[in-house]
Amino acid sequence: MSVMWWGVIGTSVIAFALKFTGHSIPARWLSHPKVQAINLQIPIALLSALVAVQTFTSKSKLELDHRALGLGVAIVALLFRAPFPVVVISAAVTSAAVVHFL
Repeated sequence: MSVMWWGVIGTSVIAFALKFTGHSIPARWLSHPKVQAINLQIPIALLSALVAVQTFTSKSKLELDHRALGLGVAIVALLFRAPFPVVVISAAVTSAAVVHFL
């Protein structure tokens, strides 16, 4: 067996162990208000990190390009409480326009 297959099997075992551990936690621990407050914030933090990495990096280098301007337009649209499709389309159109004209 190659090293890659050992890696696949190993990560599969780890994923199963994590899921099993998550289902084995008593419900009273998960119903604690602090745990619930933290669980509400985790998706926000993960999505924010994903947006930051996808916007400001390219092949492990920091870059400031058209994507940053698109993100800025999306933030402004969110501040004006625009609907989600309007936010996404305005950011995409801005990024595309900057790339096209520069």
